[in-house]
Amino acid sequence: MRLILFQRDDCHLCDLALEALAQARTPEFASVFVDEDAQLQARYGERVPVLRDEDSGAELGWPFDAAAIVRFLAG
Repeated sequence: MRLILFQRDDCHLCDLALEALAQARTPEFASVFVDEDAQLQARYGERVPVLRDEDSGAELGWPFDAAAIVRFLAG
């Protein structure tokens, strides 16, 4: 499972998502800031934070908590 957290700079919800990821003891994930890429900003700009499993293409959009993350990781 390759995880990516799509987020924005200065995003309070993204900070909350990072806290939930820590509470869920999420395995290693990459952070991608959509502000730096016009295509990603168009796709995720209004939806961030979004956790994506690159292997399956599944996405978990905000709002989510630690329990939702655990369910998402379990597939």
